[in-house]
Amino acid sequence: MIKRILKNIIVRILELEARLVLKKYKPKIIAVTGNVGKTSTKDAIYVMLSRAYHVRKSEKSFNSELGVPLTILGCESGWNSPRLWMSNILEGLALIFLKNHYPKWLILEVGADRPGDILRITKWLSPDMVVVTHIGEVPVHVEFFKSVKEVVAEKSHLVRALKEGGLLFLNADDEQVLSMKEHSRGKVFTFGTSEKATMRATNEQILYDQDGKPAGVTFKINYGESSVPVRLQGTAGFSYAYAVSAALLIGVSEGFNLLSAVEWIQEYETPPGRLKIIGGINRTSILDDSYNASPAAMDAALSTLAAVETKGRKIAVLGDMMELGKHSTDEHKKVGARAAGICDILVTVGMRAQTIAEEAHAKKMGKRDIFLFDDAREAGVALRGIVAEGDVILVKGSQSMRMERVVEELMAHPEDKRRLLVRQETEWLERA
Repeated sequence: MIKRILKNIIVRILELEARLVLKKYKPKIIAVTGNVGKTSTKDAIYVMLSRAYHVRKSEKSFNSELGVPLTILGCESGWNSPRLWMSNILEGLALIFLKNHYPKWLILEVGADRPGDILRITKWLSPDMVVVTHIGEVPVHVEFFKSVKEVVAEKSHLVRALKEGGLLFLNADDEQVLSMKEHSRGKVFTFGTSEKATMRATNEQILYDQDGKPAGVTFKINYGESSVPVRLQGTAGFSYAYAVSAALLIGVSEGFNLLSAVEWIQEYETPPGRLKIIGGINRTSILDDSYNASPAAMDAALSTLAAVETKGRKIAVLGDMMELGKHSTDEHKKVGARAAGICDILVTVGMRAQTIAEEAHAKKMGKRDIFLFDDAREAGVALRGIVAEGDVILVKGSQSMRMERVVEELMAHPEDKRRLLVRQETEWLERA
């Protein structure tokens, strides 16, 4: 009770400081929301704009009513340290009362775990640009919303908060996202693979190294009469075409030359846990998608595994998808049915993921090819004795399942885990 009260006090103080900082420095604000692809899109936009401007982006996933003010103030989370929270407050005061070199652009993730989360933020935040990535038929956190329609309504608050004459960038392949244009007071642009997209990605292909292992992706960006190839190293995810096309669209809107913008965006390093390619033991390849999971993101990850060519086997290590409420059983079944037609070996982690295994078996996947575990670390250790040269291993599950522990056990160079894996902060590592 006391902790909750103290947290609310800290949030209100930091929020007030953030409002005063915005009033003083008047940066341009890009707000990114959606249920899939927020972080990758935010990072791609940062790569684009930072070539010409002083830019700050949300670190990690600072997208809440606490995270957004922290980004505006340029502070880290204090976690459970009263000293750090006091330091954050003092840093905010310094920004307000002293002269500072403040960013020209802020790129903010804005998320919603529960109804009202975004509405509270938009009471004081009015972006110059809004990007909406992807919602999905059954988005993450839907457990706390009455319906998917309510999720869309919550995200739409950010569109309504767009400044008069601002720019709205919508995923052309998601009808629920496109429906948000009716709430816009600004000019609307679209991105994606659809023919109607303003910035369109086509011809997606996976790149391979000299040993035939996945090494990256390539696709074409089509804008007006121009068509330019893009190559991204270190990821197998076609979903990055959305992040890149959104970033390029913003770059062009700022007057950047498309060819130059494409050259810059190819420096983009995909964030940890988002279909990042990591070398595994026994000359295997890991598709590390361990950051989080929703039905839409799980489907996209399995599509990637299906598209990868390999000399070995395709192994899917899938953990529970949380916060799906009444949709949980059906959505886990769908994953199981899909996985049965794609992977040679299926490993599940968690109680809910058992439904994935059961449905895969019901779709004629042999029991000897299905392994069930309660714990991610346990699954990773067991897989060390299963994986063989040429195998491609997809690892995905909700944040609380800590699926990065599977990746850690299978990495060829675990000494790089701090740099390559998600949730490597001390506070996370100390959790059970």
